[in-house]
Amino acid sequence: MLGNIERHIASHLPFLKQKKMLIAISGGLDSVVLAKLFYDLGYTIGFAHCNFQLRGAESEEDETFVKAWAKQLGIEIFVEKFETETYASEEKISIQMAARNLRYQWFQSIADTHQYDYILTAHHKDDALETFLINLSRGTGIDGLTGIPERNKNIVRPLLPFTRSDIKAYAEANKLQWREDSSNASTKYVRNKIRHDIVPLLKELHPTFMDNFQTTQQHLQESKIIIKDAVKNIKSEFLQEVSEGNYQIEIEALQKLTHPKAYAYELLRDFGFSTWDDIMNLLDGQSGKQLFSHKYRLIKDRTHLFIQKRITTKETSEITITNSESTINTPIRLHIEEVTNITNTGKNVLYVNKEMLKFPLKVRKWKNGDYFYPFGMQGKKKLSKYFKDEKYSLIDKENQWLLCSEENIVWIIGKRSDNRYKLTKPTNTIIKLTLQ
Repeated sequence: MLGNIERHIASHLPFLKQKKMLIAISGGLDSVVLAKLFYDLGYTIGFAHCNFQLRGAESEEDETFVKAWAKQLGIEIFVEKFETETYASEEKISIQMAARNLRYQWFQSIADTHQYDYILTAHHKDDALETFLINLSRGTGIDGLTGIPERNKNIVRPLLPFTRSDIKAYAEANKLQWREDSSNASTKYVRNKIRHDIVPLLKELHPTFMDNFQTTQQHLQESKIIIKDAVKNIKSEFLQEVSEGNYQIEIEALQKLTHPKAYAYELLRDFGFSTWDDIMNLLDGQSGKQLFSHKYRLIKDRTHLFIQKRITTKETSEITITNSESTINTPIRLHIEEVTNITNTGKNVLYVNKEMLKFPLKVRKWKNGDYFYPFGMQGKKKLSKYFKDEKYSLIDKENQWLLCSEENIVWIIGKRSDNRYKLTKPTNTIIKLTLQ
């Protein structure tokens, strides 16, 4: 096996040469073999051992074993004890997911702090098969079927092409010692049940099953690349940036594609929207329906899907302007001055009759029931009707600021003024407002 992995590293992982690598080592068979292989090949390595404190004395014995072996080999080792059950409870996730999150976060922090170029884990072909079957049983897309990647950024899995039998044969031939995790024998976990009950049947049905599985994985990986290229080609056309970090997708154009929902899923997943059913329900839902990811909000409007960064700090919803103020800088920049005549005009400039204003003025967002008297028109109009007539999107409505005197709208800022505050011949004092 040593010759096989040497050839595999040389042909598939040449970038590891002359690099510094952190090996995730539990003390079990797979990680011990991975560590010994890279030690014998002369690579610069360090060990990282997680004690999840889930198996009592066994966890402590694993830690002792790994520390002693690292000392024997003269390898730098990092050890961390985790309150895994507490973390899982606080985050409301499974123990397995908690351990995974804690493990990879810690590995990355060590790599960053101690200048390790890559993190090596001992996942192998059987792990990839078990992951494939778990994802298949739960329902998945091509990502779930392609399983564990050999390389994901700075995480590398050199043993992925090899089976558990290959690894054990190497360990026995080289008289290696390792720790057995007693929990691996229990079939109460889904992965273990698949490992002990299902995979042996599949291998029995077809002796070359593992090789066939690897071939299938390669085909799926190739298909995934084709899909990625197809999505990349349409991204520039369909994903339009409307402001920094905020995007929109035209629904009509999306629906003209052969499989609009599949394309929508691929376009939205990079923003953290990865639940297929939620995206499908959104496309079929009414205007105003929303989804939230960790960093983004996805909104369905009449004509577009809007992807908007979530605001992490509390946004100012209202500000007052006193009679003595000449400028406000938040939530918008507005300059107020008293003038004697009209000079420059435009959508960002408004001249009003000061005598009609009641200070302090307010700058606020709209609310249900708001109405105004549009300049140049007779009678009043609900603001919601104005937004509809002007084809405001949901985002446009949320971003629109109003200048108000008491509760009366003076100006839909940058858009339309109220007829009640217009200048007339008897006007003695003119206020000029400029949106900057």
